[in-house]
Amino acid sequence: MSARKPQTMKPSTAAKKLGVYLPATPTEFQEGTVTRDELAQLQSAPPQWLVDLRRDGPHPRPVVAAKLGVSIAGLARGGVTEALTTGEIDQLMADRPEWLQRERATQAEVRREKARLRERAKGE
Repeated sequence: MSARKPQTMKPSTAAKKLGVYLPATPTEFQEGTVTRDELAQLQSAPPQWLVDLRRDGPHPRPVVAAKLGVSIAGLARGGVTEALTTGEIDQLMADRPEWLQRERATQAEVRREKARLRERAKGE
């Protein structure tokens, strides 16, 4: 009986699962494959490059959207189409451009509506 081959994933999938921007990862990560065990190890005991990347960025759009409290579509409507660093995100939060205020209000309304619908579903 032969040993099972470990399941692997593309670097883009692993980066997505780790919440990091693939082009900012080390070359060996971008060019290799990641096993499920390696992914678990990266999540439980991240190397310094991963710690730094998660802290300072650049961050992928889903992370940028979450940090700003807007949707990914809201980022696009605001003209943000690229990855941002933590410093750039902090600057946007400090400046509060009009598009960001509008998108945060929209996102808050979406959350309120989802909560209302959940409550209504519980009552039925």
